[in-house]
Amino acid sequence: MSTSEYTVKGMTCGHCVSAVTEELTKLPGVSDVQVDLASGRVTVQSEAPLAEQDVVAAVDEAGYEVVTA
Repeated sequence: MSTSEYTVKGMTCGHCVSAVTEELTKLPGVSDVQVDLASGRVTVQSEAPLAEQDVVAAVDEAGYEVVTA
């Protein structure tokens, strides 16, 4: 089991949380997605480590942006 954390910019409401969760859940191997709207933190649990570009693409598809270091 692998856990990854990301910061997502632009989420402002429950719909935002749902959209990000839905897109990330579609990624192969993802078993759980937790979104903290207040901080913008997204925690993703998956069977194996996820490629960051796949996570960025999924969040982008939902209409938001992953903040990269």
